[in-house]
Amino acid sequence: MPDMQRKSFRGLSAAGAFHDVVYWEWGPADGPVLLCVHGLTRNGRDFDAVAERFCDTWRVVCPDVVGRGESGRLANPDLYGTPQYLADLTALIARLDVDKVAWLGTSMGALLGMFAAAAGNTPVERLLMNDAGPVISKESLQRIADYVGGAPDFADMAEAESYLRTVHAPFGPLTDGQWAHLTKHSMAEQSNGRIALKYDPGIAKPFASVVGEDMVLWPVWDAVQCPVTVIRGAESDLLRAETLAEMQGRGPAVTAHEIPGVGHAPALMATDQLDLIAGWLAA
Repeated sequence: MPDMQRKSFRGLSAAGAFHDVVYWEWGPADGPVLLCVHGLTRNGRDFDAVAERFCDTWRVVCPDVVGRGESGRLANPDLYGTPQYLADLTALIARLDVDKVAWLGTSMGALLGMFAAAAGNTPVERLLMNDAGPVISKESLQRIADYVGGAPDFADMAEAESYLRTVHAPFGPLTDGQWAHLTKHSMAEQSNGRIALKYDPGIAKPFASVVGEDMVLWPVWDAVQCPVTVIRGAESDLLRAETLAEMQGRGPAVTAHEIPGVGHAPALMATDQLDLIAGWLAA
């Protein structure tokens, strides 16, 4: 199996300052690109299981979006948002020197993929949206807002894992090893020896402005130019069943799957979920 490589480049913010964007690359350099973009507080290492499954033939690229993981932080938290994220991801695609990508996104990453796939002359030739769509429920926005802006710290990794198991319980049934993996790559030891979350609490500042009502993005969805596969956690509070049903009746061609016993969002670690990705890539 090809080894994972840690790579980086410098993105430019609207404030005129550069920041590091770290990404994790697996597989053959001349393979077709599978770009995996994580959720709001997550990071590119969430997709290790995806990469391990597909890197024999696919060039799997998993960025840490700015403000998360090992990527840099923005001095002005107001700049955390779709324009900056898409600018960095566009720069990443250019750095990869490819014309087309298969875009797999979870939650925020799915919405970013939707925006990218709706743009003129898009490099997105196929899109998999993991538990997100053009209507984001106000209930889920409030749930996320309740934890995303905090900056808890922990005495040790066991305490940190307990926290993750609570806030990400909707991921569904994961093995102890999978929880340990998520914890390892979600935390960093501080100078005082405490363990802290590996993202900038400032990402919550612009996010807070959308809390209180549904986020509605139907015009973006209607402009998507490629086939879309949607995976929905059957118990998701973010992607409502009625939203998925409407997605199937308008806009691009949609293939939909529901994962029982899972909320927001499927972790894409279980074999049956990876099999759905395999079907999407083979279509």
